[in-house]
Amino acid sequence: MNNRKMYMDANEVRPLVDVMADKVHSLLNSRGITDPLMIGIRTGGVWLAEILHNQLQLDDPLGTLDISFYRDDFTRIGMNPEVHPSDLPIPVDDRHIILVDDVLHTGRTIRAALNEIFDYGRPASIILATLVDRSGRELPIQPDVVGLHPELEQNQHITLIGPEPLGLVIGTKTNRRSRSDEQG
Repeated sequence: MNNRKMYMDANEVRPLVDVMADKVHSLLNSRGITDPLMIGIRTGGVWLAEILHNQLQLDDPLGTLDISFYRDDFTRIGMNPEVHPSDLPIPVDDRHIILVDDVLHTGRTIRAALNEIFDYGRPASIILATLVDRSGRELPIQPDVVGLHPELEQNQHITLIGPEPLGLVIGTKTNRRSRSDEQG
């Protein structure tokens, strides 16, 4: 990726996360969910989940997923050099889960995360919260809570940077696809 430029700085991103927290809270109330388990997808999803987890004052510890081994393009893009173990501190069986990711693009990251969650057990429900929902979906996956719907060109890529401070940058794809271009 080249030509990266700041799209939104921390002063613009943080209010989006605050609005997401309000939307998640409202959705939980409307569904009568009182004790959800929050799980963030590495890396940006974990950064967002930490903020949302604190704002929603959830009792159970935050879970984290590293979906590197669950990606359907693993054989094409190879191993992420920074694979971390997933950590789901409590069982997911019959739990209402809030799954948090930074950017929803093709839907393949979310599909991989769902596969991994179901390897741990069978949740009662899953709410998907993403900071950015952009066009280019390849799978029928839609978020329940979204912070931002940017209008991007097909050759543009948006990335959450952080963790402190959070920001969004936009870049243009080069001819050679990088690992981050494959995520979504």
